[in-house]
Amino acid sequence: MAEILSASKVEGAKKLLKLKISLGNETRQVIAGIAEAYSQEELVGKKIAVLTNLEPKNIHGERSEAMLLAAVHNNKPILLIPDKDTPPGSPIS
Repeated sequence: MAEILSASKVEGAKKLLKLKISLGNETRQVIAGIAEAYSQEELVGKKIAVLTNLEPKNIHGERSEAMLLAAVHNNKPILLIPDKDTPPGSPIS
């Protein structure tokens, strides 16, 4: 699990947001195509499910060091969030 520390738009990309996330003992950057479904302001402080065992990728000129997990409904992403308070860095099993 991760906590979103900050969110900003990726310049020149309509759907992409740059998220700074906390994994408890480290922070990482995630580039995610969720800008049409979530505002930057509503994301800060949310706990989300992420995959961190992937190779970093460059997306639209930005480095992405993890991937968030989301469902899709009506062509919009829906973040997978815990239903109870979960500290950043908790493993997903």
